[in-house]
Amino acid sequence: MNTDRKKALLEQIRAFAFSVNDLALYLDTHPCDARALRYHKEYTEKLQELKQMYQNEFGPLSIYSPQDEWKWIESPWPWEKGGNC
Repeated sequence: MNTDRKKALLEQIRAFAFSVNDLALYLDTHPCDARALRYHKEYTEKLQELKQMYQNEFGPLSIYSPQDEWKWIESPWPWEKGGNC
């Protein structure tokens, strides 16, 4: 497993998720801002693309991701980081 790629994808996912949430908050008070609406749409689409890319390579990001197989217990848990105790 390419851990550098995995980390890079997760970093991009977090950045786009932050941007989408931040834009949503802005749009709550500025709902007619066409530029913000375009950015929100663009970033939401990019976020979905990145999530799909990550899940295709490394598995589900959450239990809300559709899966063909249920393999949660086959991977190290986040606190295990793939190492031995």
